[in-house]
Amino acid sequence: MTDNAANPTAQNAQYSTLSPALAVGDQEPDRNLALELVRVTEAAAIAGGHWVGFGDKNLADGAAVDAMRSLLSTVHFNGIVVIGEGEKDEAPMLYNGERVGDGSGPLCDVAVDPIDGTRLTALGINNALAVLAVAERGTMFDPSAVFYMEKLVTGPEAADMVDLRLPVKQNLHLIAKSKGKKVSQLNVMVLDRDRHKPLIEEIRAAGARTKFIMDGDVAGAIAAAREGTDVDALMGIGGTPEGIVAACAIKTLGGVIQGRLWPTSDEEKQKAIDAGHDLDRVLSTDDLVTSDNCYFAATGITDGDLLRGVRYNKDKVLTQSIVMRSKSGTIRVVDGEHQAHKWESYARIK
Repeated sequence: MTDNAANPTAQNAQYSTLSPALAVGDQEPDRNLALELVRVTEAAAIAGGHWVGFGDKNLADGAAVDAMRSLLSTVHFNGIVVIGEGEKDEAPMLYNGERVGDGSGPLCDVAVDPIDGTRLTALGINNALAVLAVAERGTMFDPSAVFYMEKLVTGPEAADMVDLRLPVKQNLHLIAKSKGKKVSQLNVMVLDRDRHKPLIEEIRAAGARTKFIMDGDVAGAIAAAREGTDVDALMGIGGTPEGIVAACAIKTLGGVIQGRLWPTSDEEKQKAIDAGHDLDRVLSTDDLVTSDNCYFAATGITDGDLLRGVRYNKDKVLTQSIVMRSKSGTIRVVDGEHQAHKWESYARIK
């Protein structure tokens, strides 16, 4: 008999034909889950934050993984990691297919990124986050076929106007019109990669400004959808798993993320076709996460456009987190003050 717990694709297939109510059994994730998830991202951020600026991204990531996994075991749900640190043979913890939670409560898909921006953390650069997303079982898009996707993210004003298939200039004019701005006033966030040189030229030729990020396009996507960040859009090619995580947040924020799979080789292209993917299809927010009851939680590790980073002050650790629930449309920014000697013991952080 096949054990689907180690195969997230099989898990999704198992539940994809069920109605949302059946897919989660008799229980749906409820509002109490939100603050439980914040405790998890706080633990990961505090653990990983100890390694900010030390130049070793593996040490930082390892500490955050340990802390996140430890706290996840206390959360009241029956989760399966569908977006994790990798396959079981390459990731000893929080691997794709691993069961997390205390085993009771609702059945959930779980996407983890103990540090979104390990290089940012190692170098002490802005926008590193500890991130966690949860949705009803079988509702997250399976990203296993193609690791990268072309993305377009913007806020609620232009959500029904933009289209990834349109020229960059036209999308920017639509965003500017919807926001009541001039194109020259738009800030477009782009990952600093050689592959984006043509995109950057198009953005600048249209008259808009570019804002580069080294890594961490989950934070960039949320900043593009959230008011008050001075980021109007995110464009370019980034990770497919990060796009799904961001979609869980955008479900609450009311903006839009559109994605189109971007294979990096003929082998990956064929893998996607064999998996039944249409490489010309533009995936919407609802395609990336079909559930209308999903959660997103993040805690800042370094300062950024979205959150303040971890602060260590004598025996206190200060954190800032954001938690969202799409069903209620609730967004909470949580400032935490932790007694270090108690917290480290409680979260089993070394």
